Amino acid sequence: MSKPRLLADENIPQTVIIALREKGYDIASVWELRPGMSDEEVVELAIKESRIIITFDKDFGRIALLKPSVPGIILLRIPPLNPLYIVERVLSALERIENPYNKLIIVRKRTIKIITLR
Repeated sequence: MSKPRLLADENIPQTVIIALREKGYDIASVWELRPGMSDEEVVELAIKESRIIITFDKDFGRIALLKPSVPGIILLRIPPLNPLYIVERVLSALERIENPYNKLIIVRKRTIKIITLR
């Protein structure tokens, strides 16, 4: 299966986006496209472009459950201290999950929880 298309929320460090691109991921960035987008606008963009949102913002967990048309969300519940650590956790989630679309993927320090959206 080809790699999923991603959308980095504004709170994802630029170094993380660059590292994921270097790993061959097609990743768009709110920070590059239009900083200050509302959560709803981020969701609409993700739906329009079939991209899975990567974010630290737990509001997106609620949005995913209320709006199951969202292509998928990777919700990072880890300390955003080190960009390399963030990349490593995101990659471990993406590599472990066969099809990350239509899922809310909650990434913690030691666990990855997957909730199917539809």
